[in-house]
Amino acid sequence: MNILLVGTGGVGEAIAVMACRRPWLDKMVLADYNLARVREVQARLGDERRFPVEQVDAADRAQVEALARRHGADLVLNACDPRFNLPILDAALSAGCHYLDMALSLSCPHPEDPYRRPGIKLGDLQFEKAAEWERRGLLALVGLGVEPGLSDVFARYARDHLFDEIEEIGVRDGSNLQVEGYPFAPNFSIWTTIEECLNPPVIWEQGRGWYTTEPFSEPEVFDFPEGIGPQQCVNVEHEEVLLIPRWVPARRVTFKYGLGEEFIQVLKTLKLLGLDRTDPVSVKGVQVAPRDVVAALLPDPAHLGPRMVGKTCAGTWVKGEKDGKPRQVYLYQVADNQECMERYGCQAVVAQTGVNAVIGLELLAEGIWQGSGVLPPEAFDPLPFLERLAGYGFSYAVREMDPEGR
Repeated sequence: MNILLVGTGGVGEAIAVMACRRPWLDKMVLADYNLARVREVQARLGDERRFPVEQVDAADRAQVEALARRHGADLVLNACDPRFNLPILDAALSAGCHYLDMALSLSCPHPEDPYRRPGIKLGDLQFEKAAEWERRGLLALVGLGVEPGLSDVFARYARDHLFDEIEEIGVRDGSNLQVEGYPFAPNFSIWTTIEECLNPPVIWEQGRGWYTTEPFSEPEVFDFPEGIGPQQCVNVEHEEVLLIPRWVPARRVTFKYGLGEEFIQVLKTLKLLGLDRTDPVSVKGVQVAPRDVVAALLPDPAHLGPRMVGKTCAGTWVKGEKDGKPRQVYLYQVADNQECMERYGCQAVVAQTGVNAVIGLELLAEGIWQGSGVLPPEAFDPLPFLERLAGYGFSYAVREMDPEGR
């Protein structure tokens, strides 16, 4: 398989490192706007022939299309933040390539009633292109990271193998990761974190459909496994709530993060000061987006691994019935930062995200997952995916819970 990888930040680097020795990978073109960063990743891989470098503006559809054609790409892998989904998606289609990303196209809050009604939802602008992708016989596999991605595979697995009827599916994410030497250092893209945490969260309910609420609403305490422990989790906007109900019948679907009060207060302060804005403002004659300034001031998550300690947990809590009896389970995967650094030289959050995209590539390359159109992970058989996790050093587990959710 020939792959054009657009974006060589932390997740892009992790993908390249994990895929480099896999027999199904013939070539992976490393492309990014930051040419120095691309060369840094190439040097790690030590193979200039199989990993050529290119400079590209991911917002420029024509540039991405030209690269895909020049290198004979079979698939365009989007490892950029979701601002760039649409031009990269359109470039892949124009070039006759399959496509894979790890987050859906951005939402736009309802202009009049943002905390009760959704406007443009996450992924709407991608799914409206599904018919054209299907007509061309090409597959756009969207939302295949860890969350969304693995969490959605867990939901489909629960439907197929663990439950007869599902009352609620709730993705729950928590960690005890700490970055030594920094008073505040997010372990993932702050641009994306601001987007999903400050936008109106979406909830799905049967008979009501999708609706929105206030950021950080409905706090609950969830006890995460493997020593992470109890954390307060709150609603944030996330793709699973838009994806799971389309393929997995459930009465309610939610997503909650264990953000911690300090992180929530930082996000609220950024909102209060207007530093979450993405529209450019003039500063001494220079047009800059406030959110880009925030991202530039914080340490790059791709280089935080050596300073980071702890674990992160991604998982899907499911409540329903099996054989006429109530059942609750938590399907989860815990990534230990030290283990990720030792195995891949990448910090836990980006490694845990990237491995799922790589497994998706493997299933496509081997013809195990097949399809056309714009499809999420829920549309495919989850077993081949889950069976491959341990081979990459990322095992998963299923925790049975009592009727009280403990």
